[in-house]
Amino acid sequence: MKLLISNDDGVFAMGIRALADTLAAAGHQVVVVCPDRERSATGHGLTLHDPIRAELITGVFHPEIQAWACSGTPSDCVKLALGAILDSPPDMVLSGINQGANLGTDVLYSGTVSAAMEGVIEGIPAIAFSLTSFTARDFTPAAQFAQALLETIKAQPLPEPMLLNINIPPVAAADMPGCVIARQGVRRYIDMFEKRVDPRGKTYYWLSGEVLEPVAHDEDSYQLLAEKLQQLPQFQSLAQMPTDVLAIQDNWITMTPLQYNLTSHLGMMQLQAWQAQCDRPPLRPDSSDGTVKS
Repeated sequence: MKLLISNDDGVFAMGIRALADTLAAAGHQVVVVCPDRERSATGHGLTLHDPIRAELITGVFHPEIQAWACSGTPSDCVKLALGAILDSPPDMVLSGINQGANLGTDVLYSGTVSAAMEGVIEGIPAIAFSLTSFTARDFTPAAQFAQALLETIKAQPLPEPMLLNINIPPVAAADMPGCVIARQGVRRYIDMFEKRVDPRGKTYYWLSGEVLEPVAHDEDSYQLLAEKLQQLPQFQSLAQMPTDVLAIQDNWITMTPLQYNLTSHLGMMQLQAWQAQCDRPPLRPDSSDGTVKS
């Protein structure tokens, strides 16, 4: 397979080297385009007001890998690769292996997930890989799982372009019970801003959030939507699906399909019911003076 690999930890991160080298050694055609330095928690940011520079990197990856270090964000890297560097689209876009978890609501901030999502936006299936530890240094089990997953996808392609968000526990492969399809959970942080004063007497703040786990209650609409969908036979198993946040605690590899369309389908149904119950018609702009009238 022709693979484009990026990350948000930078070109010298151990995770991307483990992933890219393992897949290249397995015979895949690998091109790496990733940030020239760490770009964690940049979300889906793009560089608009500065030039984006990219240079070939040698001596870091497997000799069969063409690698580029980019001055932009993770999303910049994938967008640049697809629009300017590659001569043809890849079969898949991969991102990672990230140093640290991308579970639950982490995906809203994650540069790792955003790099993969850029591929899906362009109609290319993508996978984001994360090792759920900031201190573990053994990326081998995660890279081996990535290789096995790609062999499965090659033999049985995904039904449509989607992003698989994969989180791997930082334990030996023998201690992982397997891979489970999980829904996105809720992960909260106690955001603590440490107030400091610089040598010139000016105040600044340092964000040092601490994760709060487990969250006792999923304050989202999943269960309500699942209850409605269970009336259809193919959706009966939705309510029993675990969250990624809880499954990873039992050392399961979690696989969560993500999409960039954030439309709330339950919200659509609720708004339609609310609109039908309103005594007044919906608000509409008045063409004469631009004001909104009922």
